[in-house]
Amino acid sequence: MSPLPTVRTTPYIKPFTHTGVDYFGPLMVKQGRSLVKRWVSLFTCLTIRAVHIEIVHSLSASSCILAIRRFIARRGSPSSFYTDNGMNFKGAFNILRQQIQNINEECATSFTNANTQWHFNPPLTPHMGGCWERMVRSIKEAMQAVGDHTQHPSDEVLETVGLEAEAIVNSRPLTYVPLDNFDAEALTPNHFLMYSEQGITQPARLTQVDTHILRDSWRLAQTLVDIFWARWIKEYLPSIARRTKWFDPVKPLEEGDVVIVINEGRRNGWERGRILEVVKAADGQVRQVVIRTATGVCRRPATKVALLDVRSKELCQEQMSTELHGEEDVEEPTVTDQ
Repeated sequence: MSPLPTVRTTPYIKPFTHTGVDYFGPLMVKQGRSLVKRWVSLFTCLTIRAVHIEIVHSLSASSCILAIRRFIARRGSPSSFYTDNGMNFKGAFNILRQQIQNINEECATSFTNANTQWHFNPPLTPHMGGCWERMVRSIKEAMQAVGDHTQHPSDEVLETVGLEAEAIVNSRPLTYVPLDNFDAEALTPNHFLMYSEQGITQPARLTQVDTHILRDSWRLAQTLVDIFWARWIKEYLPSIARRTKWFDPVKPLEEGDVVIVINEGRRNGWERGRILEVVKAADGQVRQVVIRTATGVCRRPATKVALLDVRSKELCQEQMSTELHGEEDVEEPTVTDQ
């Protein structure tokens, strides 16, 4: 089991600095006498596990860009996006990169951070996006719980239900709930967004403009945030750093290995290929491979390939040659009279 990436374990950063993005749907809404499709774009902070949702009207790249612009307007520019290999995300990435290159740095900063990096997971690897996949399930359950249970809501109702579901998920406890002290609160994503579980407790309110009061209020807000981050490091971080399986190391994949590409969507589909390149993670373990098959070149995670215990013709010939030469060089023992 690989160690957690640094984007999951870096404290004292702004919420949504590292963001995972995913879509789910479609959801049918009523528009006049007809029914139209809507999708939900889910943004989740990989550090504090807060969520932010946007309702999108299509799966096009332009609709994805509009959702990202709305997210940036409310949450700020993230440092990195982590997404699946959806075509809408790839299209949005290309368009955003072209716009950033064409305009100056100031306009790029107002649109999105010029240093924002996009990371795409390899195909057929939902487990690498477990952070946002689990949040998709939580949002779906919350939307079913707070919905009006009508068969086809309107756009206004769908947006309201989505935002209420977002508030419910952001108020979930990340750590244990203290039972000995009823005044104590379990750490939640809302503590980093609104300074409390439900956003009721606010920093000190200014009644007059005074430098001393401004300085004390700013220090109070910073102290609250530092306390929440200290609890995050002490209570939440140890709970996600445990390894529960995959303790024993295995032989890593190497270039030239013959493998079978596992495709769970096809029956009796045993596509063979040869590894052209291996991609190592920060811990030195091979996590992704580039494979040449009969249909072309593809990139797959190491968990989706099965290594065949076969050797190439060149290796077999080389080993046979070594064995033959070795037998010729060995001298037969001489028999002496005792």
